[in-house]
Amino acid sequence: MAKSLTEIRSAARSHTEAALNCLVGIMGQTDAPPSARVAAANSILDRGWGKPAQPIENGEDGPLELLHRIERVIVRPENTNG
Repeated sequence: MAKSLTEIRSAARSHTEAALNCLVGIMGQTDAPPSARVAAANSILDRGWGKPAQPIENGEDGPLELLHRIERVIVRPENTNG
């Protein structure tokens, strides 16, 4: 029988302390590959403080410029010339 998403989340969350202890252990192992130590450290920071905000690019043809073009085409189709 398939488990509900709530049951799966609950089961996963029941291992939070062990998972965090594992990450801390990997982060502190001086003989672990640097990439593993950095990945563990980033995972700990992400869970404790959240992921850093991503800046919005506003350069030539960046996301904001593209959004403005889409708006001109959809909302004001008479202004589609640049």
